[in-house]
Amino acid sequence: MISGTGIDIVEVDRIRHSVEKSSQFKLKVFSQAEIDYCEKGGSGFQSYAGRFAAKEAFFKALGTGWAGKMAFHEVCVMNDPEGKPFIELSGEALKVMNTQNLQKVHLSISHSQNYATAVVIIEK
Repeated sequence: MISGTGIDIVEVDRIRHSVEKSSQFKLKVFSQAEIDYCEKGGSGFQSYAGRFAAKEAFFKALGTGWAGKMAFHEVCVMNDPEGKPFIELSGEALKVMNTQNLQKVHLSISHSQNYATAVVIIEK
């Protein structure tokens, strides 16, 4: 049963500017695994933007928005061996999922040179 859906779109240049302006932005928003992926194996700023959009879409699907003690870096976007993105949760974000008895998170990300978008569906 679907509990929530979320979608977000981000301008790649907005994320590029934030990443280049402050290393604190990267550390506040992205896990070390995400930073490593984006800087070594990903598509650079498109990958950062896609992951940012996925985090925003996740909070929308959760129904809480970015609220309480949840942190952006607790929502980690990873890729399986075939490249399919998935969300790995930790900390307060994981507690909220468990408290609401939510079971599964589905994620799709797409990007162009200028925009990145993500859709999240959460199942109960």
